[in-house]
Formats: sequence, structure tokens, C-alpha cells
Amino acid sequence: MEKVLLLHSSSDGQTVKILQYIEKQLGDSCQCELFDLNQLPELDFSRYQRVLIGASIRYGHLNKKLYEFIAVNQKALEQHKVGFFCVNLTARKEGKNTPETSVYMKTFLKKSPWQPKLQAVFAGALRYPRYGWFDRIMIQFIMRITGGETDTSKEVEYTDWQKVEEFAVRFSQC
Repeated sequence: MEKVLLLHSSSDGQTVKILQYIEKQLGDSCQCELFDLNQLPELDFSRYQRVLIGASIRYGHLNKKLYEFIAVNQKALEQHKVGFFCVNLTARKEGKNTPETSVYMKTFLKKSPWQPKLQAVFAGALRYPRYGWFDRIMIQFIMRITGGETDTSKEVEYTDWQKVEEFAVRFSQC
């Protein structure tokens, strides 16, 4: 049975939800272990055949812990079958939802010494009622200027689960 390491940097939980969905898609042929990059123990990469990293954008940036993790583990990442995906609300729009068209993925690839071969960009979820006052106002402002949902009583999931499923298949075959 193949062991798969699932790592996340998630702001509000949608990245974890996506990883859990991918884990289900991988099925019984894989044994998956899920860890938060912000609370990561020492890892022995030799225990895993595949590694999948999911990271969310918050206020236009990936978490700095992701870059720290890559700096420490770049060699191990380059020696494994690895996939990387980015989750953001901008990806809800056609033309901003692929690695080639996402400004966030492009920025990541410029900043990161590690260049994952398997990449994806997924739309996240808008969870106004769960946000604190500051986040709710800031995200509402961002959504207003980008033409998104501004009703703070709503929760909207923009994730394209078919696209996630297709990525899971590609990840299982890489």
C-alpha cells in the first residue's frame, strides 16, 4: 500500500476539505497522513511514496510557513512524486483558475526555489458568518472590487469538485 503525505496551509478549512476529498478519491490503495504546515513535526520523507501540498491565499499571499517548509525540504520534495495546489477566491473566475493564468501561482513559482511539476489552482469558499469582524469587512471589500458576493450572511463554496477529482487522478498517476 502506497503511503501519501498530505500537507496543508489553510486559512479557513477549504484547503483541508479539498485534501480530504482527494484522499477519498485515492481510495483504499493509499494510506494518507494529513499534517498542518503551521504545526509540522519532523518528517521522514522516506516513509512516503507521494506528497501533496495544498495552500490557501489570504489577503493576496501564501503563508510564509510554506516557503520555510520548502527551503528546508526542497531536496526531499524534488526526489518524490509531488503535487501542489493553490486555493483562492479569485479562481472562481474563468481565466484565473489555472496554474498558467493564476497570478498567485505565478507569484509562487517566482518566489519558490521548488518548481512542482504537477500543479493546480482551485477556487475556495467564502464563509462570511464564520469570519471575525475585521476579516469579514476586508473580504467583503475585496469581493466588492472584484465583483463577488458581498452579502455577509452568506456562505458560498466556489470549489469545482470535478476539477479536484481530475487533479486527484493526475496525482495518483504521477
